[in-house]
Amino acid sequence: MTEEPHPTDDAAPLAAVVARERAETAADALREEGVYDEDRGVRPFGDDAVALPVIEPPTETSIREVVRQEPRPRLRTLDDHLRERGWTEAERERAPSSWAVVGTVVLVDVGDSPRPDEVGEALLALHANADTVLARHGIDGERREPDAEVIAGAGDTETIHTEHGTRYALDLAEVMFSPGNKAERARMGEEVSEDERVFDMFAGVGYFTLPMARAGARVTAAEINPASFRYLLENAKLNEVHDRVDLYRADCRDVADGVDADRVVMGYYEAWEYLDSALDALVPGGIVHMHEATPNALVFDRPIDRLRDAAAERGRAVEILDRRRVKGYSEGVAHVVVDARVA
Repeated sequence: MTEEPHPTDDAAPLAAVVARERAETAADALREEGVYDEDRGVRPFGDDAVALPVIEPPTETSIREVVRQEPRPRLRTLDDHLRERGWTEAERERAPSSWAVVGTVVLVDVGDSPRPDEVGEALLALHANADTVLARHGIDGERREPDAEVIAGAGDTETIHTEHGTRYALDLAEVMFSPGNKAERARMGEEVSEDERVFDMFAGVGYFTLPMARAGARVTAAEINPASFRYLLENAKLNEVHDRVDLYRADCRDVADGVDADRVVMGYYEAWEYLDSALDALVPGGIVHMHEATPNALVFDRPIDRLRDAAAERGRAVEILDRRRVKGYSEGVAHVVVDARVA
């Protein structure tokens, strides 16, 4: 897709051209500067760039150039785009209601939508900074491997995603990434103190390790999935925290014996099965963050009971500091986190 010829009308709206891979961070910077135009959409520009709508030329954000665009009514929603493609109301009701843009990839659960390829093309039209649409069907096994397929676009599922200044390189067809955990990832970077010792038992590509290390913590991170571990190594260098992290491609239970941690992060839905190792690694008075997929009827009783029982077996006491619903996990099941101090 390419941008239309530049209009000569001096009243035509403005757009700032940036490299496609910088679209997310540049748009955030333009919003911070107060010049981003939320009433217009992002458009493709050439083969490797996008045109971000602005109300005036930016002075603080790095861009390639400012261009003028032909005015064009904005199709604001997926429903708008599918209607333009001739979808009936009944068909549009079966279309996805949510999705996420991760770097240059759109992640979507197409469910029973008719013509998934058209859904993909519509999502690319809606998000000009993306070049691939990946339909996800779930996460398999202890190694948390995604089941996904490309339904539209270039098919390049490797990307760099930026959140709150942390950069995540990853291949979304190979490794798990949950957009719904964004606030929790940012929060963990705010929780740690300078030089605090952290044990991240299920590090993945660095979901929690990176923001904590960027905040000054010293992190021991374990990850058993080879693909995730490869990106964990890359991301430590990408975020310039490789001198603050010790990374192990191993089962976290095999790493725990050599760890004395002020804080343990258990970012896995069945983390309770690893509580013995977590508590072995946690110093008295340390803090544990235990994630769990819990039926709504048992929130928050089940994870708290499991944590207290495991601690009691070791003669340790638990003080609950906080409890949160992160997001829905499946119908009737919530992804929750319990924060606790263990004496």
